[in-house]
Amino acid sequence: MNISKYAAILTAAALSSAILAGCGKSDDNSSDTAADTSAEQTAAETVQTHGLLTSAALPTEPVDLSAGLTEAMYERALLNEGDLTRLAAAMKKAENGEPITVGVIGGSITQGTAASNNALCYASLFFQWWQEKFPECEINTVNAGIGGTNSYLGVNRVDDQLLSADPDVVIVEFSVNDTDKVMNKYSYDSLVRKILSYKTNPAVILLFTTQEDGTSLQDVHKEIGAAYDLPMLSYREVVYPEVAAGTLAWSDISPDNIHPNDEGHSLIGQLLSRYLDSVYDKKDTITEEPTAFDMAGYTSDYYKNAKMYFPSTLETTLEGFEVGTNTVYPDKFPENWVSEGGGAMTFTADFQTMGLFYLCTTDGKGGQFDVYVDGERRGSINSDFSGGWGNYGATDALFTSNTAETHTVEIKAIEGSEDKTMTILGVMLS
Repeated sequence: MNISKYAAILTAAALSSAILAGCGKSDDNSSDTAADTSAEQTAAETVQTHGLLTSAALPTEPVDLSAGLTEAMYERALLNEGDLTRLAAAMKKAENGEPITVGVIGGSITQGTAASNNALCYASLFFQWWQEKFPECEINTVNAGIGGTNSYLGVNRVDDQLLSADPDVVIVEFSVNDTDKVMNKYSYDSLVRKILSYKTNPAVILLFTTQEDGTSLQDVHKEIGAAYDLPMLSYREVVYPEVAAGTLAWSDISPDNIHPNDEGHSLIGQLLSRYLDSVYDKKDTITEEPTAFDMAGYTSDYYKNAKMYFPSTLETTLEGFEVGTNTVYPDKFPENWVSEGGGAMTFTADFQTMGLFYLCTTDGKGGQFDVYVDGERRGSINSDFSGGWGNYGATDALFTSNTAETHTVEIKAIEGSEDKTMTILGVMLS
């Protein structure tokens, strides 16, 4: 898909309507047929309203998942082919027998949640393409997907958990987990820029996923991709028009309202493989050499120096807190600050922005703690997730300034939380 076609899609309004319910097979009953016809008309209106397709391209035939990704699906999903210089260079490097590293960063979909085994998740299928295409090459892989996390945490952890492996190609997937159209535009932009600016000149592919009702921050994220002319592939455009038109049941590709099952991951894998094949076929015609990324920021790039800090890398004064561990992310974030009942934690550091990554728990023991910067209350964090789906790490951006200065931060329990718990998984500074 060329930039002009992408620009037309970019003008479409963000998707907010709920997905149509009750689409299914019709039978000979005339009232059912009438109802199905009405549902199809409504689906068509829904899809057209959100600018996904023209009326001539609306899905009409039931999707046969066993037949794989269709031409129409691929054309919808390829939002932008992008500048291929870096990707072609990585392929030539692999073809010459030089070791390369391919990586992915994102949330639970990237991690592989809901795939029956890790080998069937889209990340593994992406890695598999490289391994099969270049069997004589050493292909190193990094899966930096962490469930329940967004690009704000991503930009703070990408150095240690992905860039430290010196990647040649990276997929970025956060369009479901990013939910704040303003704040996450900044964090996503800085994350993409940080990867593009890394010393190995990695190729970056943006992958957009979706919830069942079409909810996705794709429209915000693709602004970033357009600014830097990056490859952009949309699983949302593969499946949502079909689901909205009743030609594909969401339950056939997902066990819940978000995560692809094996069939869903397979569609993403096919989308990636087809795109990579198209680049491979013309890589020898791409003669430009990769250069250092020097494009101006699409946003203010607040998080360009974002980094995670832990007890071993940030000096703190603890009162009621102690250094401990957690069972949710023991391999990714082994060092934590833990309070079993109230207390306070204080530190002084130079920063422009400050945020906290902390554990929310379902046991009813979590408490609320206020956050002060230089004595001024900047917000609070609440670790109580009683009745929720499970323990998870939450992120809050609590302070932003136009310049970096020395600040003192105090985190302390509010009245009524003196006996409540709090686990701070990391401090995020830039």
